[in-house]
Amino acid sequence: MRRPTFSNFLLASGLLALTQLMTPTGAAAETRLALVIGQSAYRAVPELPNAANDAKGMTELLGNAGFTVTTAANLAQNEMRAAISDFAGKVSASGSDTVALVFYAGHGLQIDGENYLVPVDLDPKREADIPLQGVRLNDLLNTLGALPTRARIFMLDACRNNPFPALSGAGHGLAIVDTKAGAPGSFISYSTSPGAEAEDGNGTDSPYTAAVLTVAKEPNLPIEEMFKRIRVAVAQSTDGRQIPWESSSLTTDFRFFGEGSGQTSSLPDTDSMALASGTRSLEDWRKELQGKPAPVAYELVITEDTVPAYQAYIELYAQDARTPRLRRVLERRRQMLAWERATAINTRASFEAYLQNWDNSDLAATARRLLLRVQNRNYALPVAAATTPVAVAMTPTCPCSTPSPPATPVNPNVAPAIKKRVDETPPKRKVVETPPKRRPPSDQVIYERAPPPDRGPPPEAVMQGIGVGVGIGLGVGMGSRGGDHYRGDYRRY
Repeated sequence: MRRPTFSNFLLASGLLALTQLMTPTGAAAETRLALVIGQSAYRAVPELPNAANDAKGMTELLGNAGFTVTTAANLAQNEMRAAISDFAGKVSASGSDTVALVFYAGHGLQIDGENYLVPVDLDPKREADIPLQGVRLNDLLNTLGALPTRARIFMLDACRNNPFPALSGAGHGLAIVDTKAGAPGSFISYSTSPGAEAEDGNGTDSPYTAAVLTVAKEPNLPIEEMFKRIRVAVAQSTDGRQIPWESSSLTTDFRFFGEGSGQTSSLPDTDSMALASGTRSLEDWRKELQGKPAPVAYELVITEDTVPAYQAYIELYAQDARTPRLRRVLERRRQMLAWERATAINTRASFEAYLQNWDNSDLAATARRLLLRVQNRNYALPVAAATTPVAVAMTPTCPCSTPSPPATPVNPNVAPAIKKRVDETPPKRKVVETPPKRRPPSDQVIYERAPPPDRGPPPEAVMQGIGVGVGIGLGVGMGSRGGDHYRGDYRRY
């Protein structure tokens, strides 16, 4: 009786372990949501047949990895924006313990340093039409980046060649997007290096998506390690013409599938330093690669995908057949890093510095246009105005305005006028209007003494009868002489 029971227990334990092996890590603790967009049926340019296949394959993969997937195909601009907005609403409603993933297959464009996803209805006549007809990649990143989530993953198979003849000045590929400059917790992967073009592929899927569908199924594989392996696989399948690139600011670990891989690494057999993040110097890489066979060294530098790694390989393996290929990769990477700095600083000096080194690049025309744009900006007050006190510089020019006087008047003659105006309405003047018990009645002040003979009305006014009273009233209330007489008496009192 006990032996069958024990056997059943072992069988159940084995099934449970197998189930855990093939289930996503943390699936019970986190919500996984994905938006998959496949853009194939472009209306103004030839179709991209593999983009629809890529979206279909990724929908299946992500569903098996525990994601609730929303798939959208062949979206026009308004439809794409609505799909992103709806997805952001789902992510927001699911709470802060959510992993949000967006996969995009289709055309992408770089205009004036900005990356754009291309709706199927885009039909530009000039580069200025792209911001009006496209969907900015930064809008997608910022929309999800503003939401509290555990992680945000963006996979962009969007670096295909520019198919629009009207956009002859557009840069090749996509510009660098550094996730470390935005909200932490993001991971972005391009199907090829910044500034390079990806291939659509001759098979069912693009080289990038085909590698993702294979490598991502390996269980217990951290996302950073997974994409390093994807980079090696794509470089091998395209004979080095395409090298994927990624940027990460993740603050938590993520695996597509569960614990316990039982798989052997497809990377070269090297020590742990070879798998460290790309922070090592050129000298560190020279020591790392010294004495290694060229194929092993090549996969190491492709895995890390950094400027020091490529430079060390080129120096140590100058005669290798792969060196000219990596030299082009290194040159383009340096150029795109310089372009990223120029557009981020966005000043006349930054674009001039770029043009000094890359005057013949595909982005030179854009750099000149942006240089002309920024050099016409007025960043500061003119030199003459800068020496003027702020209070004076901000004074309204309308003659009917009476601005508050500065602490030190620019014109010394202003000071007596200010003092005289204060004397006209001294605080003690209100005492005249107080109750009689606090001071003598008003008639004692006004009629204390008669006006001097020389201040009386002119003889012709006396001969006019009633006009004398009017003339005296106006003289006391408004005339300068009557007013001076009142003020003189008040000061004496």
